[in-house]
Amino acid sequence: MRDATEQDLPRIVAIYNSTVRSRQSTADTEEVSVESKRSWFRGHVPGKRPILVHEEGEQIAAWVSFESFYGRPAYRHTAEISIYIAPEFRRQGLGRRLLQEALELCPALCIKTILGYIFSHNEPSLKLFQSFGFEQWAHLPDIAEMDDQEYSLSIFGKRVIP
Repeated sequence: MRDATEQDLPRIVAIYNSTVRSRQSTADTEEVSVESKRSWFRGHVPGKRPILVHEEGEQIAAWVSFESFYGRPAYRHTAEISIYIAPEFRRQGLGRRLLQEALELCPALCIKTILGYIFSHNEPSLKLFQSFGFEQWAHLPDIAEMDDQEYSLSIFGKRVIP
């Protein structure tokens, strides 16, 4: 993995948008634009709360982001992790590799607690996080509505530095 650059943003957005229709990975109900994600991208800081990309050959196959939790100083050692994989690279063990690498980066990023916000019906992601020792710390029933259907959100957490 390497730090993402702003030139990577179109591919990052394309990978993200590939998940919108599935209603599995994001609460966005419409695809987003590169421009709408520019300030989000610029809000990430390499070495602290980065966006990282994983390349297969010359192509970005996936990305990982770390976001500060709740934006208050007392939570400075807690971050949310997001992993998005391009459709043609899914189901090849890449999520497992990326999550492992991301967890190994946590000490250098001063992250002691990591959170994953996962739709409760997203079984592959739930299983992935559980296989790395994440536990369900919260269940928010029916808080998202898409296509006239309600979805629950699970928050999985792991202490990475005791």
